[in-house]
Amino acid sequence: MKTIDGFDFKGKKAIVRVDFNVPLNEQKEITDATRIDAAVPTIKKILNDGAAVILMSHLGRPKKNPDEKYSLKPVVPYLSKVLNVPVQFADDCMGESTKNMTAALKNGEVLLLENLRFYAEEEGKPRGLPDDVSDEEKSAAKKAMKEQQKSFTQQLASYADVYVNDAFGTAHRAHASTALIADLFDEQHKMFGYVMANEVGNLEKVLKKPTHPFLFIVGGAKVSDKIAALEHLLDKVDAIIIGGGMQYTFIKAMGGTIGSSLCETEALDVAKATIEKAEKAGVKLHFADDAIIADNFANDANSKTCDNRHLPDGWMGLDIGPKAIHDFAEVIENAKTILWNGPMGVFEMSNFEKGTKAVAEAIARATKKGAYSLIGGGDSVAAIGKYGFKDDVSYVSTGGGAMIEYLEGKILPGVKAIES
Repeated sequence: MKTIDGFDFKGKKAIVRVDFNVPLNEQKEITDATRIDAAVPTIKKILNDGAAVILMSHLGRPKKNPDEKYSLKPVVPYLSKVLNVPVQFADDCMGESTKNMTAALKNGEVLLLENLRFYAEEEGKPRGLPDDVSDEEKSAAKKAMKEQQKSFTQQLASYADVYVNDAFGTAHRAHASTALIADLFDEQHKMFGYVMANEVGNLEKVLKKPTHPFLFIVGGAKVSDKIAALEHLLDKVDAIIIGGGMQYTFIKAMGGTIGSSLCETEALDVAKATIEKAEKAGVKLHFADDAIIADNFANDANSKTCDNRHLPDGWMGLDIGPKAIHDFAEVIENAKTILWNGPMGVFEMSNFEKGTKAVAEAIARATKKGAYSLIGGGDSVAAIGKYGFKDDVSYVSTGGGAMIEYLEGKILPGVKAIES
C-alpha cells in the first residue's frame, strides 16, 4: 500500500479524510474517542514533516445544512489536546470563508472543516424529493446532483497539494471525500494514512495468512447483514460461533422453536443453505445450547435460563446461557486466529451482558496465549472498550460496514481510488 511513510510533506498542505464520526452525549462530550485517537499518528507525521493539515470528516446522518446536532465543533477541544496544537475550525466545508482559511493556513497548523454531510453532494444523493416524483424528474435530479458533486469535490481538492485517506470506516462508500477526490490528485500526491494501512494490513493477515485453527465469532441482530461475509469465509475458517439475535434465524431454520426472539423469516432459506455449505466445507458451526430468555425486551424483565432450541411462546433470547459461555470460551481459547464481529446478546442491558463479556474475556486470554485477534464492528468494539480489553487483543478495527464488505471479498471504493 502507498502510505504517508514514503512522502515528505514539508511545505505542503495536506487534506486528510479522517473518520471523526464519534458518539457524543447530550452535553456534546465525546463518549468514545477511539476513532480520533487512531488518526493522531497520521496527523502528527504530516505536521512533523513541516506541513499544514486540513481535516475533513462526517458525523452522523444530517439531512440539512447546517444542523447543530451534527456539528464537528465539539471535537475541537479534544483534538487540540491530543495533538498538542490549537486546532482551528471552519464552520463550513465550502464557501469563501473556508477557502480563505485554508489559503491562510501555515505549516504546523491544523484546520478541521465542518461536517461534510451537511451537503448532499458528499454522498451524491438528491434530498427532499417528493414521494410522487416522476422517473423523469428523478433522473433530472440525479443528473444535476452529479454536476453539483463534481463542483463540491473540486473545491475540496483545491484546498491542498496532497490527499490522504485515513478513514477506513467510510472506505466502502464511493463518496466525494473518500473516492472521487482522489481522482483529482496525481499518483504521487494521493496516499493512505496509518489507519487505512493498519486496517487493510490486519484484515489481509486474517484473510490470507491466518494461523489455524481460525475462528470467526459473529453476532448481532441480522443474518442479512453478515451472511455474505459468513459465506466468503467458509473456505478460510475452521469454525464459526454464531450468537446474538441472528442465531435464532438459524435455529428456526434447523427446526427449533424460538418464542418471540428476533428472526428474519425471509432469510430462513439462506440460513439453511449456509448450514449445508459449512458442513460441506468442513467448518464447525457452534450455536449456544442454552440462553437467558426474557418475557420482555427490558433490563428489568422476568428472565430465566432455557434450552436455546426450545423457547416458550412469549419469551425471547437476549443472551447466551452459562453452558454456552463455558463451551464458547473453550473453543475460543483453542483458536490461533480469532475474528469477532457482533455481540452475543443485548450487552447494553446489565442483565444480558454476561455472554458478550465472557467472549471478550476469552479472546483476551487466547491472545495472551499467542492467538491473533481482530475485533471489528461498532458493538464488538464498544464491548471490548466497555470491559477494558482494548489493549489485550491484537487489533481493534475502526470500521464496521467497511470491515464487513472487505470480509465479503468486495473491493472498497476508498481503497481502489488510491491504488488504481
